[in-house]
Amino acid sequence: MIISASRRTDIPAYYTEWFMNRIKEEYVLVRNPMNIHQVSKINLSPDVVDCIVFWTKNPKAMIEQLNNLHEYNYYFQFTLNSYGKDIEASVPSKKAEVIDTFKRLSDKIGAEKIIWRYDPIFINAKYSIEYHIKYFEKLARQLRGYTEKCTISFIDYYSKIMRNIKKLDIHKPSEIDKWVIAENLSKIAFEYGLKMDTCAEDMAFEDLGITHAKCIDDKLISRIIKSPISVDKDKNQRLQCGCVKSIDIGLYNTCKNDCKYCYANHSTESVINNMRNYNSKAPLLCSELNDQDKITERNMKSLKSNQLNQLDMFTGRGSN
Repeated sequence: MIISASRRTDIPAYYTEWFMNRIKEEYVLVRNPMNIHQVSKINLSPDVVDCIVFWTKNPKAMIEQLNNLHEYNYYFQFTLNSYGKDIEASVPSKKAEVIDTFKRLSDKIGAEKIIWRYDPIFINAKYSIEYHIKYFEKLARQLRGYTEKCTISFIDYYSKIMRNIKKLDIHKPSEIDKWVIAENLSKIAFEYGLKMDTCAEDMAFEDLGITHAKCIDDKLISRIIKSPISVDKDKNQRLQCGCVKSIDIGLYNTCKNDCKYCYANHSTESVINNMRNYNSKAPLLCSELNDQDKITERNMKSLKSNQLNQLDMFTGRGSN
């Protein structure tokens, strides 16, 4: 199985100790977002966890703990934007900390295991098309050789974020705007040796050499674990999303990055209330079990495929 850690919150930035305790005990409890009293017990044994996908804006706290994951395979989705504190209030300075953290992580785990995300892209008076092009080039130049790919996407207008972004006076980009941005960013990426793809976008950019992303990527996972896997597309994601199935172990309303465009937090008050329940040794993230909860142990198994052509796939040998 594939573990997502997590689309719902920034575990590497804020909950490394909790996560490592879950790895040590080889299980985690996760609430169903649609039914909070429905709790799943997830086996985190390395025998069944094929890969862990981390989502983060600042994994500095986790880097020195990665040796505890020597039995696991993993890669990082690392969001590194050009926005300031007005948009990403609690994300540290890119220049002073985050870019260096990106490089340190890459040096430790390898460029193929760290995906640069420049998303979501939005436009207003301050963050204009020209602004994005200028600062994307600065970031690409510094990240050259530390990653193989950049994933971009444009902001989605979720109902949950409308109150937060109202004051930002965002201009909804036209298809021409999107094309101009994608064209310029892709030229810069290619100049610095980076591939580029888009996350869950309706608009096609293949003519620019930009493909559709699978952020939970079965091909990348097969490459990392050196084995083919058998896994279906994740039907719980948006139609445009190419991700394969995974199990997310995070909890909404627990991310302290305080990004104005974030769909994972309903309000600052909700985050503060959940943080009061944080216990690094608890099986649930920022939550305690109560009498109304029903725990169900999910049936887990490895996705590795015992195909006869495995040697052919990874070494070029085997039968034709």
